[in-house]
Amino acid sequence: MLGDYRITGRRAAEISASIEQAVGAGELSPGQLLPPMRELATELGVNPNTVAAAYRTLRERAVIETAGRRGSRVRPKPATTGREHIRVDVPEGVRDVSNGNPDPALLPSLAQAFAAAAEQSDRQPVMYGDDPVEPELARLARAGLDADGVPDGPLAAVSGSLDAIERILAVHLKPGDVVAVEDPGWGGLLDLVPALGLRTAPVRVDDEGPLPDDVRRALESGARALIVTDRAQNPTGAAVSATRARALRSVLRAHPETLLIEDDHGHGIVDLPLHPLAEVTRSWAFVRSAAKAYGPDLRLGVFTGDAVTVDRVRGRQRLGPGWVSRITQEAVRRLWAEGALDTPTVAAAYRARRELLIDALAARGVEAHGRSGLNVWIPVPDETGAVARLLHSGWAVAPGARFRMSAPPGIRITVATLAEHETGPLADAVASAVRPAPVRGYV
Repeated sequence: MLGDYRITGRRAAEISASIEQAVGAGELSPGQLLPPMRELATELGVNPNTVAAAYRTLRERAVIETAGRRGSRVRPKPATTGREHIRVDVPEGVRDVSNGNPDPALLPSLAQAFAAAAEQSDRQPVMYGDDPVEPELARLARAGLDADGVPDGPLAAVSGSLDAIERILAVHLKPGDVVAVEDPGWGGLLDLVPALGLRTAPVRVDDEGPLPDDVRRALESGARALIVTDRAQNPTGAAVSATRARALRSVLRAHPETLLIEDDHGHGIVDLPLHPLAEVTRSWAFVRSAAKAYGPDLRLGVFTGDAVTVDRVRGRQRLGPGWVSRITQEAVRRLWAEGALDTPTVAAAYRARRELLIDALAARGVEAHGRSGLNVWIPVPDETGAVARLLHSGWAVAPGARFRMSAPPGIRITVATLAEHETGPLADAVASAVRPAPVRGYV
């Protein structure tokens, strides 16, 4: 049943760790059947309740699944084997357009802001018990949210969007609850939800955001939370339009107990207006990160929401890291206050690169999507074949499997650093890669 791998341990924690380590290392494969609990208990010389507790822990961590008499098996996409492992190794000489990173040339310099923040910290160090949020950062963040029509609410500082989303889900939901998520969607989020012991309900996406009918079905089927990317959706580039926002608000009004989390993924790098859904449900949160516009290594985001949600997150945060570095907060505050980022110029650069590629692909008969952000999503009939053929042609793209649950196959191309002279050759390579292979005849 398990090949050469032998599960070990005497306590539930040891048994579950043995199985989880094997899954992570690839020694136990997705879909592989595990021994019945009584059989494994006999083999290990432990009480069956000990094995039952180990299996329960693995189910809550989304490593295995149990289907009654059919037994327990490794999940098809266990949380232990994150989607980040679904990637293409980029050989030397191959152009990498798979990584999802911003253009370093469009990021503002951080040196002066951090130097000034450090000098301020030398003069007036932040101590235990001080405000966890830099007051002036909170004021600037609130002004930006007000300008975009995001409802008023308390603020918290977090270590990026995914950190915020994890904390918000954890303070509201319990293992087994269902979260409606975009499909295709952000690979990190699709890993995070099951890692928290939660289940996912896929919601299809078009260029204007999540489809309202899919959201309605998910909520009517019992989903307790909905996560929406407002702009620059990863991987499709979708941005919620005014019309789509009205339709989604209408759906949510019928489900006021839904936890709504919005991620403004394109803040600072897009020129499309924001159409927030916030406050249409009782529990809500709106998240912004500095990663795409100012640099991924800043690990700083802010979020607002209803008072209960923000208070719960702050309370849990105090028990763990305590707060996000106030030196980092002060540096970002200075970047915001001094206008270090020229958003219209940055947004125009990314838009031009997306549109050049999308137009070039259209001229070659290839459908592509990228309404906002850094990426272009291309539906393909054969994902594995397209990725392999493009790699052979000198282009490394991201496999759609990193971003999909039940959505059709596709590939993601990051245009952040794509030069104009590269667009034509890349479009030629994509067009060739996505066409069906010719049928060979034999005489």
